[in-house]
Amino acid sequence: MTTVRQRRVGKGTEVAEDQPPEEKNVKPDVKVLSEHTGGKLWNILSVIAGGIVAISLGLLTSVYVATLHENDLWFSNIKEVEREISFRTECGLYYSYYKQMIQAASIQQGLHGLVYDNKTESVRTINILERMNVYQEVFLSILYRILPIQQYLEPVYFYIYTLFGLQAVYVIALYVTSWLLSGTWLSGLLAACWYITNRVDTTRVEFTIPLRENWALPFFAVQIAAITYLLRTHLQPVQERLTFTVIFIATFLFSLAWQFNQFMMLIQALALFILDCFDMLPSAKVTRLYIIQISGLLLVCVLQFFNSMILGSLLLSFNASVLMARTIQKNYKKGNLLQRLGKLILHVLLVLCLTLIINKFIKRILNLESDEHIFKFLKAKFGFGATRDFDANLYLCEEAFGLLPINTFSRLSDTLLFCIYIFVLFLMTVVAVIVAFRNLSGSNQFQLMEKMEECTITLKPDAAYNLIHTVLFGCLALSTMRMKYLWTSHMCVFASFGLCSTEIWKLVLKCLHLYTSQRTRVIKYSIPIITLLYISYKSWPGIMDELSELREFYDPDTVELMNWIKSNTPDTAVFAGSMQLLAGVKLCTGRTLTNHPHYEDKNLRERTKQIYQIYAKRSPEDVYRILRSFGTDYIILEDSICYERRHSRGCRLRDLLDVANGHIMDGLGENDPDLKPSLYPRFCEEIKKNLPSYTTHFTRVFQNKTFHVYKLAERK
Repeated sequence: MTTVRQRRVGKGTEVAEDQPPEEKNVKPDVKVLSEHTGGKLWNILSVIAGGIVAISLGLLTSVYVATLHENDLWFSNIKEVEREISFRTECGLYYSYYKQMIQAASIQQGLHGLVYDNKTESVRTINILERMNVYQEVFLSILYRILPIQQYLEPVYFYIYTLFGLQAVYVIALYVTSWLLSGTWLSGLLAACWYITNRVDTTRVEFTIPLRENWALPFFAVQIAAITYLLRTHLQPVQERLTFTVIFIATFLFSLAWQFNQFMMLIQALALFILDCFDMLPSAKVTRLYIIQISGLLLVCVLQFFNSMILGSLLLSFNASVLMARTIQKNYKKGNLLQRLGKLILHVLLVLCLTLIINKFIKRILNLESDEHIFKFLKAKFGFGATRDFDANLYLCEEAFGLLPINTFSRLSDTLLFCIYIFVLFLMTVVAVIVAFRNLSGSNQFQLMEKMEECTITLKPDAAYNLIHTVLFGCLALSTMRMKYLWTSHMCVFASFGLCSTEIWKLVLKCLHLYTSQRTRVIKYSIPIITLLYISYKSWPGIMDELSELREFYDPDTVELMNWIKSNTPDTAVFAGSMQLLAGVKLCTGRTLTNHPHYEDKNLRERTKQIYQIYAKRSPEDVYRILRSFGTDYIILEDSICYERRHSRGCRLRDLLDVANGHIMDGLGENDPDLKPSLYPRFCEEIKKNLPSYTTHFTRVFQNKTFHVYKLAERK
């Protein structure tokens, strides 16, 4: 073989008689071996350097967000009650279970208290591990109890440092994904820098620490990185098995940490389905990914005591439908263009019909209504009829569930992220359309590579997956602002990949008739380096200002309220009020609640609507009767809700209650013609006048500038 190769590159076909052929053949071998060894050594050094940079950036991000959190609240100096109050709304509720497990006499007693909880919802015993995704709090509390760190680290610091540490995992996963796509760790460096410098739009971990997404998204990023690696060609069987294991573990942890896991993975399953239909991914790998999603979610279902909302999820119905449809319609990928289009349309319709039938069947059997508020919200949001449903309107009026604000794009453009993202997205979308059309038309693969070399190279399976992933999650973010963090973090990955991709620049230069391999290589490295320098120049002063700005937590009214509750009410007292405030009451005082912010339960939603009648136009007798039916001892009224100005007319909580009760709203403006004036004034306003009809049932026991606490009279 060596002799043949030597003759092919040589100018002559004969060998000189006075020089032995062996020497001539040995020298190139030594040279090739030397080059191969040098290249391998360079690759190893590059991987080591890239790994060190990835870990360094991850740790840097953790320290950065931890410092911002400390600077914003002076967390190390404030009292324990102030630290707990800083965990606002549902964050406080989740952290309360960590605190409960820490304070329990034993781990077994702590778990028993969660499984048979009668303090989160009055006059009801619920299973917290079934209803809520709090296994991370359970695991962390057990870890804190068994590790010898109690003398050196307070429980709250162990908790928040774990969350900040997960940010390191998040950034490293984004870095690795970009590196895998582009082939250079410079791309990962750029992705991580974009993530950090666009922190306002990529994460909110520093001020919503216990939020479920802050636990879940790092594992989702690890899963995406593993899928990206899996979709590379020429993997060894051992590598595939290890990668599938990582994907399963990441999928399981992601699903365990966040109640919205099923909706995120449904979008992911839809991306796999689209790519599989157009022959852009290996079908065998796609099938195994469907099975991993199903098995991961079912395992979570078992751990959550067979949570019916998981069993009735669209994800399980969709994945099962896809696998069934493949069995029914085996040859939908064969034929010419028109035949394949026809079969593809039938295949899509079959999958959709099976999904709806299976999902409807499961929900009918389980009598499942836990997620109906989500579909009511979506129906109203996308204009399929107005609704007076209180729960749907509660979501519609929240800014977080509205459309993505336009100023988001201007902020992302300041670091060039959005501009470059759109450029890469446009190029790859055009390529994807061409490749999809050629795949459907049944073109021979070798012919495709010969005629459209740029497209086949730039749209490898891993790149194709990330393209559809960013498009679908982009649509989700545009429609619902709260979900933007799923998109913007991946935007960093996708834009950096495009900027450092040989295939992208090769395609651009060929279109401009300027292509040379040397020019492509120069651009591939110079443009990202220039971009990094620009990002540093643009963002460094702002980051330094952020790190030097020192604030302090200050909420004296809430602190006063919590201290009064702990000192002046019995441990068994039951409190009613807004969902957000009651989460803090449970965390700071341990008192029993009537309602709370974890809204994924129909009975709780009905209960919350009834409790909120304290802000509606109802008689004192009606309000007293409702509150007593839930065992209420005290109600907390908030001026910020009773006289709300944050939302416009029609979106204030009192307006939503008025419309749901059939009453006209306060203030100037239109009302639906069938709404009627209420026979009673607004309860939260009228009770402060101390009229006899109110004092008979309610006695004010605490008041400050923000809160009014009333004790309910004992039943006669």
